[in-house]
Amino acid sequence: MIEEFLAAVSLAGFILFLIPGQFRKYFASAAWICLVAMIFANFPEYFHDNNLAYPVIALVSLPVLFITVKLLLKENITVFSVTKGAAVAFIIYAPFAYLEPAGNLLISANVSIIQLFLNSVGFVYTMPEWNMFMHDVFRVEIVLGCTGIQAIAVMTGILATIPSELSKKVISAAIIITTVVVMNFVRNIFVILAYTQQWFQFLPEISSNGQYGYESFFWAHNIISEFGLSLLTVIIILTALIKINPGLKEFIREIILLYSKELKILFRTKKKIN
Repeated sequence: MIEEFLAAVSLAGFILFLIPGQFRKYFASAAWICLVAMIFANFPEYFHDNNLAYPVIALVSLPVLFITVKLLLKENITVFSVTKGAAVAFIIYAPFAYLEPAGNLLISANVSIIQLFLNSVGFVYTMPEWNMFMHDVFRVEIVLGCTGIQAIAVMTGILATIPSELSKKVISAAIIITTVVVMNFVRNIFVILAYTQQWFQFLPEISSNGQYGYESFFWAHNIISEFGLSLLTVIIILTALIKINPGLKEFIREIILLYSKELKILFRTKKKIN
């Protein structure tokens, strides 16, 4: 499968980048290219599910990828640090994504927590599959993307780029894991209740994919959760990390200034060509 091949090449590239050597910039470039290609490999699935977040990310990633590879080849220190964070994130995420027992263990833990809550509030449901909650005729499947492991990996990757004391890193890691677990639990419960009880039957012309009642899933999962709750989680974690690790604020500023400058150069060049 093309996605698995791209993932393997990307992971290998990131790991090799972490090993000092003259070719590490090329390994990193290949890793980033394959990572972005993985996003595009799933384009048909995004449109089938009416998921707007990932297509937006994919399109935005193209100029960012071009700039990243350009600066990697110039051995830009800031981009090397960003790549280090991405490498750490991918290494954390990969075992759960590509080793089925590890991924299923994480999914099972999330399913158990959801069951405890739904049982405690008296919500009636059945489970046609070990990781699927059903109420009325509507079913929500808990998959790896519902566990929050991606967010934990990314935020831990960011943490790895910050030069700070070990004690601060441990505290920061605890905040990342706790915040993501809590917010992800809220997200899963919200989607299950909103979809199976049909809370958001709005604008079917843009929110439906032809499935009965899908509008509620679209608004609860694809819009409110993907854009709202996810953004809130990032804001909470970054605010805490900056307070604990003041160097992160300057690092983020460097990244914004660097990529803003390069984007201006890129689009100015494109206008001259046209």
